[in-house]
Amino acid sequence: MTWIDWGIVLVSVGIVAWVAVATQRYMLSVADFCSASRVAGRYVIANARGESGMAIISMVAGFEVFYRAGWTMGWWGFIAIPVGMVMVLTGFVNYRYRETRVMTLAQFFEIRYSRGFRLLAGFMTFASGIVNYGIFPAVSARFFVYFCGLPQGVSLGGMEVPTFAIIMLIYLSAVLFVVLAGGQITIMVTDCIEGLLSLALYFVVIFALLRMFTWGEVHQALALAPPGNSKMDPFDTKQISDFNLWFVLIGVFGSVYNHMAWQGGHAYNSAAKTPHESKMATILGNWRGFGKGLFTTLLAIAAYTFLVHPDFAQQATGVQGVLDGIDNPQIANQMRMPVALGMLLPVGVKGVVCALFLLGLIACDTSYIHSWGTIFVQDLLVPLRKKPFSKKQHLLLLRLSVIGVAVFGFLFSLLYRQTDYILMFFAVTGAIYLGGAGAVIIGGFYWKKGTNAAAWTAMLTGSSLAVFAVLIQQPAIWVKVVPLMKGVAAHLPLLGDLPAVKNFFANPPAKFPIHGQWMYFISMISAVGLYVIVSLLTCREDFDMDRMLHRGKYARDEHGAKMSTTVRTRWTFKKFMGVDEQYTKGDKVMSYSLFGWKMFWLAVGAIITLWNLMDRWPLTWWSTYWRVHSIYIPFILAIPTTIWFLWGGIRDMKRLFQDLKSVARHEHDDGTVRGHRNLDEVEAEQAAQNGVRKS
Repeated sequence: MTWIDWGIVLVSVGIVAWVAVATQRYMLSVADFCSASRVAGRYVIANARGESGMAIISMVAGFEVFYRAGWTMGWWGFIAIPVGMVMVLTGFVNYRYRETRVMTLAQFFEIRYSRGFRLLAGFMTFASGIVNYGIFPAVSARFFVYFCGLPQGVSLGGMEVPTFAIIMLIYLSAVLFVVLAGGQITIMVTDCIEGLLSLALYFVVIFALLRMFTWGEVHQALALAPPGNSKMDPFDTKQISDFNLWFVLIGVFGSVYNHMAWQGGHAYNSAAKTPHESKMATILGNWRGFGKGLFTTLLAIAAYTFLVHPDFAQQATGVQGVLDGIDNPQIANQMRMPVALGMLLPVGVKGVVCALFLLGLIACDTSYIHSWGTIFVQDLLVPLRKKPFSKKQHLLLLRLSVIGVAVFGFLFSLLYRQTDYILMFFAVTGAIYLGGAGAVIIGGFYWKKGTNAAAWTAMLTGSSLAVFAVLIQQPAIWVKVVPLMKGVAAHLPLLGDLPAVKNFFANPPAKFPIHGQWMYFISMISAVGLYVIVSLLTCREDFDMDRMLHRGKYARDEHGAKMSTTVRTRWTFKKFMGVDEQYTKGDKVMSYSLFGWKMFWLAVGAIITLWNLMDRWPLTWWSTYWRVHSIYIPFILAIPTTIWFLWGGIRDMKRLFQDLKSVARHEHDDGTVRGHRNLDEVEAEQAAQNGVRKS
């Protein structure tokens, strides 16, 4: 890194710091800290949420996958397009979540089920989330150490301190500065600014990388993969075990089941002005990603080509030399791409890439630290209070909790030794909560007969099975289980009547015989089945969905915006598309065009799949397909969409600040629930009734 590169980084960070300071005066209430007082427009949310997804740890995990499988792992994703479109266009879960006016998912659980279940879900969400976040600082800090070519340690007071620990301390302090300044208001505005800067900076890197490698070199590098491990041909991946149509279909089911269940960055789900704005932000998010997608794709193929192409073998030797100096093989595998990128990028471009990753890091970590910190207070402390906290007490607790999450992340990252792929760590930590969450979320929002008993049963069963499934798949754990199984076979004579079972226990297979994806499916189906059965057995009275969703006679007009209260019973194409009277002509154009775009790629995927089942494409055809699909088309579309989102983001930020000056703030709009209703709504209704009596 030269002074030019560091200058680019410092200017980018300086802009974010200035914005954080400028926005803190708008944070005046708990609702401001947790949900930005629910006044955000669609472009602010789409830009901010998109930037918060630019996490370094996700990039490193994606590089791990690309290095192993290239483009082939993503091919079968076209099967999920119809399901994904229905969820996006109808606002599945997202729309109804915003209608409840809750600030956390567990707050919804108290309204829909009980306070006890809110505490259970809050604990599981917090435990799952904070451990999941535990490796974020380490992976991110190490990325900068190896990308920037920094020394592994620094001598401080006669002690050798790991450089990555110093970087963690510095960047977590910066993240805390942003979060503590103004909560979700500051996070959302800085994330949006970072997103707008990133949209422009992507093109600097894109143009540079397109000039550094020819497509012929990229093709030659990807074509070096041995048979059965193709990086381009998805029909030549036989060595990838257990990856088949069922694997894909279960994954699609899981994407529906756990839609919006994960609570990292959850404040964006409650920050929109209206449910309609929330839905449109999600739709817009599908149009925003062309520049980001092309940026990450080009980085991956550039690094891969640099590492494996014979013409770059001498330079790649330097990469291997750095990796050989890392004693943890898992970390060495994670750092392969960062080291390669650090060596191949020229001056200036390297600074831009470093700035982009740093902006994404700040955006992601502010959202995550804020999420787990607010969940601890909102869903573990607030429900236990008979009397609500004062505003001053509540905000102090929120800030202390956020600091606690950052401290935990620093210490966990410093002490934990990674032994598996990042995505596997995510699977283990996510299973704590996600195994049973989907059933209670979807059932709670869409079925009036769902009960508290059913929610407890589904959550505990689904999560227990999911955790068991993830753990039992680990070779280190299965090795310890095998002797126990043999002991069972030797000491339980009843198994003699079941020879197949006895043989299984006496001669266990080398690994757990049920694939992880099938175990995941079993946990989901078990949770859904038990939720339905227990609900039918215990339901004594239908839940009042209209009151929870503020529909019908309970309809509210938030912030002066019109809310839909009509319900269509007859199926129409508009209903399928989620179009109602709130849609403007522009909204319809965005929704219909997105639908057409996705359906086009569904047709392309289906046709090419059928073609290859009858007559396999040569590798050169696949090379051309990926060149057009992943380079040319995103490049063409990234230019107009960048201009579009720059304009929309600036416009909506101006409106955001105007609304924050005038929005009515209620002291008890703080996540407290009384009698299955938000406390501020109960008090507002009582005040209105008292006013009527006095008049």
